Amino acid sequence: MNSTPATVPRYDELLRRTDAPPGSSWNVFGPGDQLGTLNFLTPRTALDGAGLVERGRVFNLDYPLNAFVPSLTGTRPPTAHYIFSNNPHHRDDWLDSFYLQSTSQVDGLRHIRHPRYGFYGGVEESDIDVGTPSLGIQLLAEKGIVGRGVLLDAVRWFDSIGEPLAPDAPRGITPSDLDAMARHFGVGFRPGDILLLHTGWARHWLNSTPEQRAARTGSPGLHQSEEMLAWLWDHQISLAASDNGGLESFPVDAGSGWVDPDEPPPPRGPSHNGMMHRPLIALLGLIIGELWKLDELAEDCAEDGVYEFLLTAKPLNLRGGVGSPPNAMAVK
Repeated sequence: MNSTPATVPRYDELLRRTDAPPGSSWNVFGPGDQLGTLNFLTPRTALDGAGLVERGRVFNLDYPLNAFVPSLTGTRPPTAHYIFSNNPHHRDDWLDSFYLQSTSQVDGLRHIRHPRYGFYGGVEESDIDVGTPSLGIQLLAEKGIVGRGVLLDAVRWFDSIGEPLAPDAPRGITPSDLDAMARHFGVGFRPGDILLLHTGWARHWLNSTPEQRAARTGSPGLHQSEEMLAWLWDHQISLAASDNGGLESFPVDAGSGWVDPDEPPPPRGPSHNGMMHRPLIALLGLIIGELWKLDELAEDCAEDGVYEFLLTAKPLNLRGGVGSPPNAMAVK
């Protein structure tokens, strides 16, 4: 089993690597590692998270299946649920068209490859297939995601500085914004923390008309930059999740240097050209959460002033799965 090394290299050290892709964490956690930043979660971080529970208040962080219909990508039809019985006293059920990343989700490490370096850890493309274990979501299920969650409420912070955050407009949230939020809410960071970013986007989307959704102009989220990669890695964030559709701001920052003008658009669905997903997942091995249900938790944090809590998530134990509903809870 791989684990966190005694000394974790800083991001600027990763950029100078010659034994692996620059800016990557490949082999930092040991040869053949397939857990990435989840290695920052340890028995100690689980105990520290559990020690934060004081009131026993539980918050469900998953939206229902089919909450985001029609799908944001245009490639995921609604999930169909069926119930049957084989006698009058029995019920059973099944799902069809169950797209594992159609609602609240965790992106596993086989979700995105880097255009130059490939999948995390150098896993061969031939190993990414149905039923193969490499980088599969079952590894996250077996590891278990238990630790200290930290909520940064971008909605309330931007309100506090007189710059209200528009949920339907692009706004790149920078590392300095994250640091300012942490100071404002009186919370610090520890190795292994699970970062939750509240932007208000999901609630806005679910309350919008079809016409408003069709006119989607953008959303706030993490700004695409090397500085953001450094911030997440140097804080040893084990998982970063938000309530928007991709953790990052949308559309991407054309000036980030990551947009390839020669990359053709896909025939259908979203383009990942220029997205921070590529270095985050394929190089750093950061586990990403999207469309998490954060409004109720954010309201409670605002009421009691406590922005840290026990957080658990249990992705589906599907061998070779790309993503999964998180089955996530916060407990305060």
